[in-house]
Amino acid sequence: MRLSDLRGRHVAVWGAGREGRAAVTAIAAHGPAGLVVVDDSANFLTLPWEGPLADAAPLVTGETGFDRLAAADVVVRSPGVPNTHPWMVELRRRSVPVTQGSALWMADHADRTVGVTGSKGKSTTSSLISHLLTAMDRPNVFGGNIGVPLLDLPEAELYVLELSSYQCADLTDSPRVAVVTALFPEHLDAHGGEREYYRDKLNLIAHGPHAVVVNGADPRLAAELGDRAAIRAGSPDTTHVSSGPDGTQWFHLRDTPLFPRAVLPLVGRHNEGNLCVALAVLDALGVDVVARKDSLAVAVAEFQGLAHRLTEIADPSGLTFVDDTLATSPYAAMHAIDAYEGRPLTVIVGGADRGLDYSPLRAHLADREVTVIGVPDSGPRIVEALSGLPSVRTELADDLVAAVGLSRKLTPAGGVVLLSPAAPSYGRFRNFEHRSEVFAQAVADTAR
Repeated sequence: MRLSDLRGRHVAVWGAGREGRAAVTAIAAHGPAGLVVVDDSANFLTLPWEGPLADAAPLVTGETGFDRLAAADVVVRSPGVPNTHPWMVELRRRSVPVTQGSALWMADHADRTVGVTGSKGKSTTSSLISHLLTAMDRPNVFGGNIGVPLLDLPEAELYVLELSSYQCADLTDSPRVAVVTALFPEHLDAHGGEREYYRDKLNLIAHGPHAVVVNGADPRLAAELGDRAAIRAGSPDTTHVSSGPDGTQWFHLRDTPLFPRAVLPLVGRHNEGNLCVALAVLDALGVDVVARKDSLAVAVAEFQGLAHRLTEIADPSGLTFVDDTLATSPYAAMHAIDAYEGRPLTVIVGGADRGLDYSPLRAHLADREVTVIGVPDSGPRIVEALSGLPSVRTELADDLVAAVGLSRKLTPAGGVVLLSPAAPSYGRFRNFEHRSEVFAQAVADTAR
């Protein structure tokens, strides 16, 4: 379904946030017979619905919104509306067509798009792809989950998009190059279960992409793909890391060394994998990676890591404080812990409790010496899941500020204090940026 297909039809946009506002503006320009916006979650944080938006579509709030959705020819839901929402279940039962702005946009732009999703690494990988393409004289527009809504993007010859599982769920067209960085259980409450989450995530590759690029080192992703044709980055027949001409680790394209691993300023083996995926995408797009390897090395060295992802904070004590607040699952926290292997480590965990299984984190820490400080709401449950591990010291703190203060007492000189919460920020904080602000301020306030 394209935006042009909405002409003359009655359309209901579900959600009045950033995505909903973009959808109203885009749909109104195509002449629907009727357009209404439904917001069943309006509260004191909701932005005013006024001006051109109100002129284009009236806003309906509360329980009466369902009748407007059910009466529409097409419902365009915002990504934040979960598949498990009772209204979604009923709309599906009634066979009311439901789509998203991402699907409407992709129907018109798929051939010019690199789409990146994954349970971990999608933001860094998509940013790397966009950055490296620009350095290779392939200008592109970067957007999606990490940037502006797709329906707000300007016209361009090439797009690089980070796409969440929610945005992938309703796609009926795959991007020209579809990229998946990792798979592990996430957002199960919104998708309805692990199988449903994988289905929605992998819907990105289900509609005829020209090329599929995946992280070939991810075992769950390999199991889900089976024998499907894909470029499996990290494998010897594509981009990978192995011993180079000077005996250190180098990035390679097949048998050809490109540049040393040390060129990449990002820590952690998972970031090596992210760059392997990015380089494989450039190769799939026809960039001569070998001929341009020196220019690529310069571009890689200049890449700035994303905020809130293993972002180090300078501290006069000699401790290294690290903001990894976007690590909202145990698997993401495990990657972060691996990045600081060999250094004394204190990890601050906890946030909104989605009932995640923390036994994988327990297994990961079984043979490691680490201090874990739990903060509300899920921190006590995570700490309980780690109980009995002989080399893991666990503590509880009343809040994030108290945890930072405690970490200074417990972490040896030269050690690392890692905020990698393995849980979302909502509930105690406005959003993940707010959690990062509180962490950074607490580091500053407790510095000696």
